[in-house]
Amino acid sequence: METVQLSYPLDSDKTYPPAVLAIGYFDGVHRGHQSVIRRARELAARLGVASAVMTFHPHPREVLGKSKLSGYITPLPDKLRQFARLGVDRTYVMKFDRLFADRTKEQFVEEVLIPLQVKGVVVGFNFCFGRGASGRAEDLKTLGEGRFCVEVIHPVLEGEIPVSSTRLREALAAGDVVTAEKILGRPHLVEGEVVTGDRRGRTIGFPTANLALTQPYAIPKRGVYLVSVALGDRWIPGVMNIGLRPTFQSPEPKLTLEVHLLRFEGDLYGKTLRVRFHRFLREERRFGSADDLVRQIREDVRRAEAIWPEIESGVRE
Repeated sequence: METVQLSYPLDSDKTYPPAVLAIGYFDGVHRGHQSVIRRARELAARLGVASAVMTFHPHPREVLGKSKLSGYITPLPDKLRQFARLGVDRTYVMKFDRLFADRTKEQFVEEVLIPLQVKGVVVGFNFCFGRGASGRAEDLKTLGEGRFCVEVIHPVLEGEIPVSSTRLREALAAGDVVTAEKILGRPHLVEGEVVTGDRRGRTIGFPTANLALTQPYAIPKRGVYLVSVALGDRWIPGVMNIGLRPTFQSPEPKLTLEVHLLRFEGDLYGKTLRVRFHRFLREERRFGSADDLVRQIREDVRRAEAIWPEIESGVRE
């Protein structure tokens, strides 16, 4: 997949090959987004042109100050990886700044889509564009009439409720990684480098890998999870704690992500790990002693081992 960085105004000296374009922010690249992108591929094949995606970076809400994000469900590198897995020929990453945000819906069509030689556009049911998000899919059809076709994809439902990035964020915030997986069509994932911690896990018999996230991921609710970690071509089960480690008081507590691998012995320092979330096991809580904590971790491991065979059968890259 080719990735092309764009900014407004487009470079007038560049020529872009004809394409059918799926447009959206696509945070999560969830099942609803996937349906938009797959339809763009189908339409591109029918028209005999390339299939392409247009996404935006950074998130429009960050630029416009509408609300503070609690991280990205799929930071840009992960998003591009998902686009490639969906078989897209090209991705346009449009720099979202105030200059671009201030373009009218007419300018977006005339000064962005037309120069990109768009032959078809596929968008979701809630797509909006142009200054103040004033443009809707019907406006896109009107403005593109005779020059490109427009298709609008109806919502994908999960439990009779439309799949959406908002609903996905709510599930992660509640620790409901099972619902998050249903919305995504795959487990939620974070990536981090293993860094040196206080090595306390080794002293109590449960060595952990302390992760420093490589991107600003949306982190699930604090607590203990059954996860799997990519090592080579395998996914190894593990138990991850997300929290402040209240049992061990610190003058400056900070959020940590620590994973104990269940079937692994070796040195992971400096390695970059990809971690998938499968089940929420319990809330984070403070224990009266280190011995009480050890007993609980043993129970967490026991539960994880019991659940893992059910998960393992469905694990795919």
